[in-house]
Amino acid sequence: MHLKFQPEDERFRQECRAFLRENLPEELARRARRGYHPLREDIQTWMRILNKRGWSVPNWPQEYGGPGWSPVQRFIFEEEMRAACAPVVNLLGTELVAPVIYTFGSAEQKAEHLPAIRNGDVLWCQGFSEPGAGSDLASLRTRAERNGNEYVVNGQKTWTTEGHNADMMITLVRTDSTVKPQAGISVLLIDMQSPGITVRPIYTIDEGRSVNEVFLDNVKVPADNLVGEEGKGWSYAKFLLTNERTASAEVPHTKHDILQLEEIARQEYKDGKPLAEDPVFARKLGQLKIDTLALEYAVLRVLTDDSSSSAAVASVIKTRGAELRQRAADLTLEALGDYGLAAAPDPEGVHNLRSGRAPTGLPEYGLGASARAMYRRATTIYGGSNEIQRTIIAKTILQL
Repeated sequence: MHLKFQPEDERFRQECRAFLRENLPEELARRARRGYHPLREDIQTWMRILNKRGWSVPNWPQEYGGPGWSPVQRFIFEEEMRAACAPVVNLLGTELVAPVIYTFGSAEQKAEHLPAIRNGDVLWCQGFSEPGAGSDLASLRTRAERNGNEYVVNGQKTWTTEGHNADMMITLVRTDSTVKPQAGISVLLIDMQSPGITVRPIYTIDEGRSVNEVFLDNVKVPADNLVGEEGKGWSYAKFLLTNERTASAEVPHTKHDILQLEEIARQEYKDGKPLAEDPVFARKLGQLKIDTLALEYAVLRVLTDDSSSSAAVASVIKTRGAELRQRAADLTLEALGDYGLAAAPDPEGVHNLRSGRAPTGLPEYGLGASARAMYRRATTIYGGSNEIQRTIIAKTILQL
């Protein structure tokens, strides 16, 4: 692997930047710049803009509407999206659900769901975790019993990201309790408007709403919504989670955080000098940049080497990426000093516990920083906690 981007990659980067300058509305970038979760309408607006250009699903094969980019081009595109503060698209749909559908789903499922995901018409959530079955997904208890041409589903899912905004949910269910746990799991695609579904908010420490509890009470699901074969859900889930954990490195996000952090350090002062000139702070920032660069090359190595795309390698990437996201957020609070104490939850208050209002005198670059740092405590938990990832690494890579 080359340790620098090739000329054709840099030309592609300039093409991305030109597109973003011309097509990204400022009102969509504002929330992302402050670190707030995007609104449903923002996600859909931006996905439709991208889809018109053929860029809404950069990781998909061309036969399903992808642009045919190389792994490096996909990485550059994601990096430029974050640098421009574009809204994060419905990644659950584009990067997790869709690959499962076009790899294991029926022709009918592909025809129904892939165009709607690509254009942002249908947003998705992921019904995996349950009370008592988080990182240990094999112990899930949500049951699906076949009754003629439909399944009847009963159970509960928790930590369901964007469940309140989603139209559909990809769901792990137990269809056979007489075999070993992993062999009795299947995957269903469930319409979130189905009778018997109740979505209840879980307000996080930043006072925002992005995760939910989902209760399923005798929910009827067409049998045609079974993905692949009954009992193969564990294999499909591992396929999905490998994609999720590689994506969870979130290097472009961390690099964007570092750029914001450098700007703050130039504007905040310590002992009469810009914070950027403080040797202690400069050392911390420098180490964060070095560690992020090392992770970036690790991610690029995974993306360009099919032989390394295993669950264990994804666990290494996910673990390190989650820790760096927390370090970047914590260092931002340190740079802000007293401003870092102001929570400043989402001022629009659309999905929040209560409508937030920015404290008087808080600079623009301080908005959302504290709330973002609080939310980042979840990065080492979602997608499989870092403790579980280290166990996977120990068993599969270190052979312990």
